[in-house]
Amino acid sequence: MTRKRKHSQGWFYRTFRAYAFVMNDCLLYRKVYRIDKENIPPEGTPVLFVSNHQNCLCDPLSIIFSVRDRKINMFVRADIFTIHPLITRFFKVLAMNPAYRLEFDGKEALWKNRDMFKETEIKFLNGEPVMMYPEGRHQGKHWLDDFSHGYTKFAFETAALGDFQTDIWIQPCCNHYSAYRDMQQELIIQFGKPLSLKPFYELYQEKPRTAQRQVNEIVRKQVFDMMLHIPDLKNYKAIDFLRNTSCGRQFAKNRGFKPDYLPDKLLADKLFVEKLQEVMAVDTSSMQAVYDDALTIERNLKKLKIRDDHFDRTPGWFSNILSVIALVAMLPAWLFSLWPNIIIYKIPDLVMRRVKDKMFHNSFLFAGSVMLTMPLLYTLTFILTWIFSCFRVAFVYGLALPWLGLFAYHYWRWVVKTWQNLRFRLKAKSTAVCKLRDLRDNLYKRLNKIL
Repeated sequence: MTRKRKHSQGWFYRTFRAYAFVMNDCLLYRKVYRIDKENIPPEGTPVLFVSNHQNCLCDPLSIIFSVRDRKINMFVRADIFTIHPLITRFFKVLAMNPAYRLEFDGKEALWKNRDMFKETEIKFLNGEPVMMYPEGRHQGKHWLDDFSHGYTKFAFETAALGDFQTDIWIQPCCNHYSAYRDMQQELIIQFGKPLSLKPFYELYQEKPRTAQRQVNEIVRKQVFDMMLHIPDLKNYKAIDFLRNTSCGRQFAKNRGFKPDYLPDKLLADKLFVEKLQEVMAVDTSSMQAVYDDALTIERNLKKLKIRDDHFDRTPGWFSNILSVIALVAMLPAWLFSLWPNIIIYKIPDLVMRRVKDKMFHNSFLFAGSVMLTMPLLYTLTFILTWIFSCFRVAFVYGLALPWLGLFAYHYWRWVVKTWQNLRFRLKAKSTAVCKLRDLRDNLYKRLNKIL
C-alpha cells in the first residue's frame, strides 16, 4: 500500500469540522464507538469509503469525524445546491458534490453527473478519498438493501484513468445506532478490511461487469457481516421491539454479552435475530403468534404510557419521592438553562411536523442547530450578556451555554422518566396492567423456550 502526498484540507474546513465534531460527540451522541480504524489505508491513498445508509446526514458525518486526517469527497442530492449561492459555496468547501437523480431531477439533468464524476475521479486518483452509499437512499431500519454497481464503476474507471498503475482501495464501513431519533443516543462506526482492486484489473479489462460484480459481492458481504440485518420486513416491528425488551437483554446476558455496552448488544442482537429466523423457518405458526403478541404488548405499553422494564425494575415510592424533590430543587437551574436552548432544540421538531420521512429528524437537529441556530443565538446571547454585564461574565456564560442545553435535555428526560415511574406505581394493580403483565410473562416464557 503506497502512501501519496498529503492534500491540504484548508483552515476553514479543519476549524468547522473540529467544532462540529465536538457538537456531534458531546451533544448529539452520548457515546460514539469507532472500531477498527487501523484498517483504513494511509493518507494519500485512493480510498473509496462504502457504507450502509440508515440515518441520512448522520451516516456520512460518522465517517468524516472518524477520518480526520483528510477531507472526504462525497455526493449528495443535487436539489440542496439550489437553495442559495452562499450555501452552495459552503457545501463546496466541505467537499460535497451534487448528484442528479432520474426520479427527482429528470432525465435531462443526468448529463451533469458526467462532468462532476470525471472531476472527482481525477481528485480520487491523486489520493483524495471519496464516500459513497450504494443503497442509494437511507433505509430507516436495520436492514441492508441491494448495492448498485455505481461505486464499482467509479472505482474501476478511476483505475483506467491512471492506466491501471495506481492501486485503488475500497473501504467497507458500517454504522449502527442505538436509536435513530433524539439526542444522547449511542453510535457505532466500524471499518472492515479494505479491498484492493489491483487483483481485479486484468479481469475488468476483459469482463468489466464480472469484475464489478465480484467486487460488489465481497464489499456488500463485509458490510452485511458487520451490521444488524433484520430480513423479515413483515415482522420487522415486532422483532425490533423484542430485541430491546428485557427478554432481549436476558438473551444477551445468558450468552455472555453486556446489553448496556452497544458493541456487545449489537453482537447479541445479531444472534437473537438469527435464532428467530431459524425458528420461523421450521415453525412459522408459533413464531407468528409470538410476533402478534409482541405487537399487542407494544401497543398497550404506548397506550398506558409505561415502559417494558417497569415490570422488572421499577423504583419504589421512596425513590420516586426523592426524584420529585430533587427535580423541584433543580427547577430554577432548569429554567435558567432554557434560553436559548429550548429554541435551538424545538425548531427541528417544528420542521419535522411537515416532513414525512422522520429519519431526517436528527439531520435537522444537527445541521440546523450546529450550522445555524446555535451559532446565531449563542452569539446573540454572548453580546447581550456583555452589554448588560461584562466581558468576563459573557465569556464564561457563552462557554457554558451548550452544556446548559445538555443539562436542560437530561433534566426533562428525568422528569418524563419519573412521571412514567409514578404512573406505573399508581396503575400497577389495575386490570389493564395486570392483563398486560400476564400476556408479557406468557410471551417471554414461550420465547425463552423457543430460543
